[in-house]
Parts: sequence; C-alpha cells; structure tokens
Amino acid sequence: MGIQTALRVVYPPRCLSCGDAVESDFGLCGPCWRDTPFIIDPCCDACGAPLPEGLGDVSGAVMKCDACLDHPRPWVRGRAALLYEGKGRDLVLALKHGDRHEIVRPAAKWMARRAHFLLAPQILVAPIPLHWTRMLKRRFNQSALLAEALAHELGLAYCPDLLQRPTRTAQLKGMDHAARFQELEGAITVHPKRRHRIAGRSVLLVDDVLTSGATLHAATQVCLQAGAKDVRIAALARVAKEA
Repeated sequence: MGIQTALRVVYPPRCLSCGDAVESDFGLCGPCWRDTPFIIDPCCDACGAPLPEGLGDVSGAVMKCDACLDHPRPWVRGRAALLYEGKGRDLVLALKHGDRHEIVRPAAKWMARRAHFLLAPQILVAPIPLHWTRMLKRRFNQSALLAEALAHELGLAYCPDLLQRPTRTAQLKGMDHAARFQELEGAITVHPKRRHRIAGRSVLLVDDVLTSGATLHAATQVCLQAGAKDVRIAALARVAKEA
C-alpha cells in the first residue's frame, strides 16, 4: 500500500482523454465522460448502431438499422460501445496509432456492458486478425488486446489465433460497399490447428471499429464454414453512417 500511495503521488491518475486529474486510474473526467458518445438502447440488434428513441418500446422486437436491413449480416447479434466520432474516435485512434494501451482496460469494461446481450453457453472469444506485415509495423493487434481484456472481464474462453489473415488487403477507406466486401473475400481463414475449438459452439468476434462490416462479414463466414453454431460480434466503436 505504501508503494501504491507513493506512485499515486508521483503519477496521479489522469483522464484518458484530456489528461486532467481524476479520482481513479483508467477513467475519464466528468466533462470527457459527458462528451464521449457512448451508445445506449435502443440500438440495432445486428451492428449496435443507435436507433431513434421510442423504438425500444416494442417488446421482444428485433430492431435493425437501415444498413443491416439493406445488407443482412451473417452474424446473429452485435453490439458496440461507442460511436466513432468526437472523443470516441480520439480514443480509438489513440489506442490504434498512439500506443495508448492503458485505454484497453476501460474500453473492455465499456464493451462488456454491451456484450452481455451477446452471451451464449460456451461462447469463444476471438479477435479479428492482422496480416503479419501490419503486425510487424504496428507491433500489436489492438483488436486482440480488446478481445483478451473483454474475455477476462466476462470470464469467457479466449483464443487469440483462432483466425488468420494470410492475404494482405488494401486499405478499405475510400472504397464503396461492394469493393470493401470484394477486397476481403478469402483474406481471412481459420487456423487449421484451432478448427476443433469452433465446432458446435458460438463465437464472439471482436474488432476495434465497425464501418461497413466487410471484415467481420468475412471472419464470420469462415467461422460458420468451420462449423460454428453461430457468430456474434462486439466492437469498441461503430461508425454511425457507413462510408
């Protein structure tokens, strides 16, 4: 306790977003919490995008956003913790490109609150993989960090290398919907030594950002082909309007 007290004197807790002093580690100050676009119900049952207020009053109804109605998802349910805008976008980019790994722990807690809607018996958590060249450049897979922390938070089984990305794809930013899905075709596979872990069970795929859903679509398809009972998805952030 003495060491912890000394550390707090030297390194007092700071807001993850603005750096102002806060009461506890891994937190947001009041103004940043208020300005962070957390997603609350009602939301799309497939991708987690927020829906207009009032739709949540329909008891037992499965609600979907326009994007998921126009392009049905192969997974059964999905949730996201934040909108990918404002401080939500800043936090994602700080983790992804700023080596701000301290964001993982609170992000997993935010995701866990939303992921309770997705749980199923014996569900297996796995991240969206990176191609080895991107892994070499970035040094870590932010989706894997989030997936591991989320699995720990919820007490679920975790498989970091369930999926592989043998093909390096082009950056999806700027591509239209059809081009994104075509680019990801065949780019993700199931690790041949992990196929036995999928058969007959639900899989929870974790990614940092859901935009068009092309990457998660490709990953879901290979899980289903490998014998998964079904697939659910969890993302830290959801782009409200698809690019």
